[in-house]
Formats: sequence, C-alpha cells, structure tokens
Amino acid sequence: MKRITALFTVTLSLLLISTSISFAQTPPQYQQPAQTPGVTLFNVAGEIYELRGGRGANGGAYIGANGVVIIDAKQDEASVQQVIAEVRKLTNNPIVYVVSTHADGDHVFGNRFFPQSVTFVSHENCRKEFFVPNMRGDASDWNDPALAPFLPEITFRDRMDIYVGAKKIELWYFGVGHTTGDIVVYFPEEKVAFIGDQIFVGRTQLIHAYKGGNSFEHVATLTRMLETLDAQQFCSGHSDIVNRQQVQDHIKEMQAMQARVRSLMQKNMTREAIQQEFEEGEATLVGVIYDELQD
Repeated sequence: MKRITALFTVTLSLLLISTSISFAQTPPQYQQPAQTPGVTLFNVAGEIYELRGGRGANGGAYIGANGVVIIDAKQDEASVQQVIAEVRKLTNNPIVYVVSTHADGDHVFGNRFFPQSVTFVSHENCRKEFFVPNMRGDASDWNDPALAPFLPEITFRDRMDIYVGAKKIELWYFGVGHTTGDIVVYFPEEKVAFIGDQIFVGRTQLIHAYKGGNSFEHVATLTRMLETLDAQQFCSGHSDIVNRQQVQDHIKEMQAMQARVRSLMQKNMTREAIQQEFEEGEATLVGVIYDELQD
C-alpha cells in the first residue's frame, strides 16, 4: 500500500512539474489574457463623460449636438469598439475628433481602430513622441506608413480651441511634466478638465524621462494649470476624478519627495542607497529625481 501511495505521489508531482514547465514555455500571445471590465461611460457633467474600463487608460467623451469628441483612444480594437458602441447608445452623430492628452500607448494605440474620417489632434511634442522608441529601446510601430492616417493631423503649441457646433473645447499646454507633450482638455462651462497622466492618486507619479519628462517641471506645470484654469473636476488616466485641493496635495507630495531626495544627496548617499530609503513602489520616481538633481 505504501508503495502504491509513494508511486501516486511521485506521478502527481511529475505531472504538476510538467504542467508548470509547459505553461511557462507557452508564448505570451497564446496565454489567456487577464479579464478586463468592459468600457462604460460615467457622466461627469452635462454631455461630458469619462470613459472607464476596457484596455487602456481612462479617457473622455463629449456628446455634441452634431458630433462627438473622444479624449484618448484606449489600447486595443475590442476596447475601441466598446467605446463606439457606448457612444452609439447616446447619439448617432459621428465621432469628429480624437484628442490625445499625450503619446503613451495606453492612450493612443487605439487610434488605429477609429474610422479614418476622424480628425486626430494633439500637442506638437506629443506627435513627435509617437515616434520615440519605448523605454526598452524598441522602435515605435508608428513608423509604419500604414498607420500615418491615425497620427495627429492637427497640432498646436500653446493653446487651441476646437468647436463642435457652438460648443468650445479648450486645449491647453502648460509645459513639460509626465512627458513633453501632455495637454489639458478643458470644458470651461462645466469647469471640467481632462489631464491624462499628469496626476496619479493612490500610486506613485510616473515621469517618463526617456520622453523628456521632468518631475520639477511637472510641479511647475500643474501649478500653472491651477493658476490659469478655474477647473473644479480633474479627470485623469489612472485615478478617480479629483478636485483642486487634491491636485494641490499632489504637488506638495511631489515637492516633499524632491526635498527629501535632495537632503539625502547632500549626505553623499548613492542613488541606490537613497532609493532604499523610500517605499519599493517609489524607487523609479526617486531615481528620476536623483538624476535631475545630478544635472
């Protein structure tokens, strides 16, 4: 009986090991993707909605009297089709603009799945960053000429307005921050701003140094935004909607982290030693701040 039990145990162990090895060797493209909640439209104010769920960052939609504006394009075809389906529940008017808050893939990869009749809009730096190699150094797939129709075809430098019927939507550039091309899409009547990845709540702020982002400029840019706009609600790519006080709190948190890194550097601590003084999830941002202070 003991021999049978031992044989069964060995066989089961070998089976589990074999299964684990087989799964580990399965190419990622054939593995079952994690379940993602479907896209929903959350009403922020009036005809302004936040696009939640699907693959990719939160975005936005304005349902105008004669057209629709989408803010950020999700990340895959299924999510874009869900966006279009949700919009169609509210209107049959065409999508006339897709505005990119910046060029990260989870905000712009979905451009290619919208109709070519759509006009794509971004800051001029954002368009340039479509072509920047990713953080691993891989070449951007936007170099493919077949994707040219889905690149921003209208860009601006400091400020621009777009209109859907009589509705004015303001596009503002306040400077370098998360990247060099982040903008604010502002609805002045409703005092609602879409700010992309210019603020994270509940997780550490990302600053893409490889795209020219800068943490100190990030603070200055958000400060200018608050000084210029009377926005009361701020919709971002990866956080719940926040108010002015929460943006101010974020600025103070960034400044406190910068001051602490500077203080530790004055003690001649190394980059790695300073990173160990912070929470594990803060290491990347601490490294960015350290490098900025070294320059």
